[in-house]
Amino acid sequence: MKNEFAFFKTLPYTKSQLSLLVILRIIVGWHIFYEGFSKLINPNWSSVGYLLDSKGWFAFIFTGIASDPTLLKLADIFNVWGLLIIGFCLMAGLFERWASTGAIVLIGLYYLSHPPLIGYKFEAPGEGSYLLVNKNLIEIFAVSINLVFPNSRLIGLDRLIYQLRNNK
Repeated sequence: MKNEFAFFKTLPYTKSQLSLLVILRIIVGWHIFYEGFSKLINPNWSSVGYLLDSKGWFAFIFTGIASDPTLLKLADIFNVWGLLIIGFCLMAGLFERWASTGAIVLIGLYYLSHPPLIGYKFEAPGEGSYLLVNKNLIEIFAVSINLVFPNSRLIGLDRLIYQLRNNK
């Protein structure tokens, strides 16, 4: 028990800060992982409807992907496996910086595909009314917090990797 307190005295964060950062990393990771898992186990899932429903400045890119069967298949594969890998890495504290960056890019694409702006009506039912800020933007900032306040080298598999690298 004495060593535990010595460990916390050397940390750049207080116990409560570290705890909340780790919890944030894990719950965002779980959400991302589960989104990928639910798509993986659904044999009828495809991003085609979501992509065709895109609005905004970048809609032509997303609808273009949906109209090309090869690009659509690649988008579906990258989406599912990107969500699974990013989510797992965040939950496990493995390659946190890469996983956080990947999450920001992937969720950023969702945000750009369906921007919460006045006058845009989407086919999929919304969970509420948004203007500029929606759950995607909030999740981008949540992941950004873990990017600028990394914690996986303190609590996560990155700690083991870091220790192994430094012992060599």
